[in-house]
Amino acid sequence: MRNHRELKEFILLGIPQTEGLETVLLVIFSFIYPLTLLGNLLILLAIVSSSTLHTPMYFFLGLLSIMDMLFPSVLCPKMLVCFSGQSRAISYKGCAVQLFFYHFLGSTEGCLYSVMAYDRFVAICHPLRYMLIMRPGVCVGLVMVAWLVGCLQATILTSFTFQLPYCGPNRVDHFFCDIPAVLPLACADSSSVQGVASTSIGFLALMLWLSICASYTCIGIAILRIHSAEGRQKAFSTCSAHLIAILCAFGPIIIVYLHCTPNPLLDATVQLLNNTVSPMLNSLIYSLRNKEVKSSLKRICHNVIFIVLQ
Repeated sequence: MRNHRELKEFILLGIPQTEGLETVLLVIFSFIYPLTLLGNLLILLAIVSSSTLHTPMYFFLGLLSIMDMLFPSVLCPKMLVCFSGQSRAISYKGCAVQLFFYHFLGSTEGCLYSVMAYDRFVAICHPLRYMLIMRPGVCVGLVMVAWLVGCLQATILTSFTFQLPYCGPNRVDHFFCDIPAVLPLACADSSSVQGVASTSIGFLALMLWLSICASYTCIGIAILRIHSAEGRQKAFSTCSAHLIAILCAFGPIIIVYLHCTPNPLLDATVQLLNNTVSPMLNSLIYSLRNKEVKSSLKRICHNVIFIVLQ
């Protein structure tokens, strides 16, 4: 990859318009990040330890918990270092790696939401054939496709971004290396790369959103055809947690793309919500709104207390 670069490192300036609030932000995210890891780890343990949860829906939920531990881990450790007053420098390769894994994990998680919506569609619209359609080989294949799409998307975006020469200013006006923050530092015209990035991200997001909407439209029609109120309530409860998680994941992205003029503070706030708060909320949503997960978590807590008291 030829780019004749001279820069060896970038300087992350942090969240715009938050000068003097570093200590407050350090305290807040020092609490949120471990809580996110702990919450998702508990859900993963609950699924693995309970044989009743070894179904396609909980297989995908376990993978989502893994994603929700990895995704904030791309940004939070370095962000906490910056908030603590230590070095804001990140190496050229480190910046490229951070950008790659940010888009890899983000794209893969978006694909996983689409797969989970399809799983709920099959469960509600084709309940008698659910286990046949969502057999283990199909579930693994869908996950492999999600990881492949995420890897391809991240490879394209990272390659195009870092094929440009970076030889001048190295101050990234953001709290991590993202395409809109890095491209202005290039020593060559970056408009074509910006166009490719916007098209690629927009196309994937649109396709995933349409697939999720299609699945839930069919689910909604199927639920309305159920005659008993109890049956409708039961069908809706199986996908309500997933719907809330989708809104938490896609809501901030929709908001940031609706405003016409760029707003660095709003963009940074939306990305913080999407990358750190949403993964924490997912663990709370699925643990509070899912009886099976709550039951398994209670068993784990009882076992831990019993072992400690022995």
